[in-house]
Formats: sequence, structure tokens, C-alpha cells
Amino acid sequence: MVRPLVLSPLVVLIALAGCAPPPPPPSLKLEPTSFAALAGWSEDDHEQALLAFVASCSRPPGTNGTEAWQRLGVSRETLASVCAAAAAVPPGDGEQARGFFEKHFVPALASSNGDPEGLFTGYYEPELRGSTHRGGPFQVPIHRPPDNLVSIDLGAFRTEWDGQQLVGQVDGQKVVPVPARADIDRGALAGRDLELFWVDSAIDAFFLHIQGSGRVLLEDGRAVRVGFAGKNGRPYYAIGRELIRRGAISEEQMSMQAIRAWLAEHPDEATAVMAMNPSYVFFRELDGPGPVGAQAIVLTPGRSLAVDPAFIALGVPLWLESEEPLTKAPLRRLVVAQDTGGAIKGPVRGDLFWGTGAAAGERAGAMKAQGRYYLLLPKPQPAATS
Repeated sequence: MVRPLVLSPLVVLIALAGCAPPPPPPSLKLEPTSFAALAGWSEDDHEQALLAFVASCSRPPGTNGTEAWQRLGVSRETLASVCAAAAAVPPGDGEQARGFFEKHFVPALASSNGDPEGLFTGYYEPELRGSTHRGGPFQVPIHRPPDNLVSIDLGAFRTEWDGQQLVGQVDGQKVVPVPARADIDRGALAGRDLELFWVDSAIDAFFLHIQGSGRVLLEDGRAVRVGFAGKNGRPYYAIGRELIRRGAISEEQMSMQAIRAWLAEHPDEATAVMAMNPSYVFFRELDGPGPVGAQAIVLTPGRSLAVDPAFIALGVPLWLESEEPLTKAPLRRLVVAQDTGGAIKGPVRGDLFWGTGAAAGERAGAMKAQGRYYLLLPKPQPAATS
């Protein structure tokens, strides 16, 4: 579910006499603590989290590379040493898995400008009905990216833009904006042979874009996995905000299921409301297991967390304390930062991956709770002796 950051326009705030100063920009602060301070730590299944961490170690550093780890005070050498130690933990031994984390890491409470509380939501891998050809009920395209799509790492130009990207399309000697969702829905990409599949529901396609990957169940019985392959570079807008503004759904009742139900019940308005989110995602067909996150590894249900890579390095283990989406019981578990999302912004913000299909969708759609997390930062490792 790779859903990369998109550059937001810079807003110039003019300070007028008598106006309050603008709030400071969000800043990650870390307060080291002990594992004894983590509620429920000893009861978790640490082996599941260890397997997810080892998977992260198997790939080169993802978005932001080693620079993101270095901003957290972790050197390339320390990370390599800890990854080697993780791979050496024997499988099937939960106690040794827990001991590995306690030996090699220090937990640190994350806060945004001193506030440790943040919003935690969920996502999943949806399943859609589709076809390789347009016809009958299959009228909604799932697009592959245009050949002239480019993504520019702005951090290469200015350090203060580190972690931000500008997405556009090449037109001669210029980079110009990619059409917004409304224009694409009206056929802005038609005639370019970009249709990967055709599905039978515009609403299902819309939620596929939000989730970032999914499975298309074809007429011949095959199930094909599709994953993120690019984005049009437009800012993400949560249409739930518009439905709250209209009074269509209350803030207390807002959820993915509530939005989906409203769209289905209001077909005459649904297209215009979905078009209010100008962000549009392009996909590619995936071979093998999935879904695949921002680190190009298979996500682990209940253990992979999407974060804001401007603050959190991909591959970092985090102790999450929030709320179970269905039972409302405490949710306390060790997760790994393995994905990103257009709506996942800020030092304390997370999106937990729940798995594939309808049951996972129920949990993901119901998850919307305050919580906090602790980053597990690798301890500096002793130099090897000969």
C-alpha cells in the first residue's frame, strides 16, 4: 500500500496586529523510557513482530533511506548489526524474541510538540470484481501509470524539503500537473491504453485508491493482486469531512463503512463527492504474495503500520497503545513502520494494516481512535573484535 507523500503548497501567513502567532510546525520529540513502562509488553506475541522486523531488514532502507534512521540517532552500522542479531533469533521462541528487543533496543515515547496523543486508523486489502476487458457491468477502469509520469525528490534540492515529493508528467521540456480525479473520471486518460482492469463499481475503485492495493476477482475465476504504482500528485482530501460538513454523517458515526453506505444510497451525488478528492492512484499487477508496502515487502496483518516518513524511518519497531476497533478493548502490540499514506501526516499518526477481505475491512473501517506509540531505537552496538 505505497501511498507516498505529495508536496503541499507553501502557505504564507501574514501576521496582522492583534492576531495570534501561527502554531509551530510539528516536531517529533522522543523521551526514552523502559520496557517496564510499556503497558502489556510482556503479554504480546513478540515473534510476530520480530518476523515483520526481519522482513524490513531484508530490504535496503526505504523512503528517506539511511538519512531517516540517522535523524533518529541510528547509524548504518548499528542498524546492520541489529538486523544481523534479529536474523539469528531461533524461530518459534517467543521468549527469545522478546529478549532480543529488550537487549538491543530502548523504547522512547514519541510526541508532537510535547503532545504524545495522536490519531490511529486502519486499512486493508479490498477485493473487487473485475475483467480484463470493458463490457457489461465492468465499466470503471483501474489505470496503470502514464509513461511520462515522474516523481521528483525535493529533498535533493533543499534540505528543508526532505521527505517531500513533487509528482507530474513530462510535456516536452516541462513538468506539468497530472489531471485530477474528476478529469480522469471524465476520460482525460482515455485512448492511451492505460486500463489495467475494468471493475463493476466506482465506489469499490475509489476505496481501492484509498487503501493502495487490492485483489481483483476476475470472471474466469482468477484472483489478481494489484499494487500501488504511482500517483497523480494531487493532495489527498478525506471526503468524510465533506459529509460531516453537510450533516450527512455525524462526526461520532464517521467510519469507512458509513461513507461507503452513504455513497451507495446517494448515487446521484456520489460521483461529485468522490471527485472532491483530487488524488488518483495508478496500479500495477503483482506476482506472488502481497500486499506490498512502501518498503517493497509483504505487509503483515496487525503488525505493519503506515507512518509519516518525514518523521519516522521505515523499518522502525513501535510499541502501539490504542483501541481495538470492534471490541474497544485496549490495543497494545509491537508493530513495524512498513508503509506510508497520503493521509498519514505528523509525528504521532498511524494506519494499521488489518489484512485482506471483508472481515479485515470491518476492523479497518471501524478503527479511529486516539493513542500513542513508543519508538524502539537500536542501542549502539559494540565494535567487532578480531
